[in-house]
Amino acid sequence: MHSIKNRMQLTPLQQSFIIGSMLGDATMRVGRGAKNANVKIDHCLEQKEYVFWKYEILKNFVTTPPRISYRTTKEGIRYEKSWWFRTLRHPVLTEIYNQFYTTDSYRCGRKIVPDSLIDTINPFVMAVWVMDDGSYHQGKIDISTYSFTLQEIEKICFIIKNKFNITMLYHKDRDRGYRIYCNKTETQKLADLICPYITKKMRYKIGLL
Repeated sequence: MHSIKNRMQLTPLQQSFIIGSMLGDATMRVGRGAKNANVKIDHCLEQKEYVFWKYEILKNFVTTPPRISYRTTKEGIRYEKSWWFRTLRHPVLTEIYNQFYTTDSYRCGRKIVPDSLIDTINPFVMAVWVMDDGSYHQGKIDISTYSFTLQEIEKICFIIKNKFNITMLYHKDRDRGYRIYCNKTETQKLADLICPYITKKMRYKIGLL
């Protein structure tokens, strides 16, 4: 079993999926005393189908299928919170972890935008990111980037322009942080780029029913 695990490698699709998820809602962690990282996927109850779609992509790295997480109110009432799953720990995941978490950000658990994104971003990465954190309103796609610094957001916008010739802008959302967005023309270019990879239930995020 140990030798089988050691021989496991990420497919290009799996690697792109994890990178897109790390830009979005996924987290990675190296536990205390552990050598390698794992990936945790966690979405609201309404996105059960999306969680299982993600599970199918990473299935060979997961030992337990998605399940419901629970929370308890102050009154002691237990309620369903989300659907989630976690991969096993593995060196190939640690390689991605080391790109998205610096030594400093490890202490506070903050993700960063790695320089390597210029080489690893592709339409599938963008599609997963939009499905995770994107929204569509009045003909425009915008993406929540609250966890990233302004410098990192400027880096993302530069990379997207360089790779796809799509212009992304950004704005401050009160005290929550920054969001990046496209105007209507650039939104159409982005939607055309990622449409083949958007799941049926997530098509509303690019303005399709």
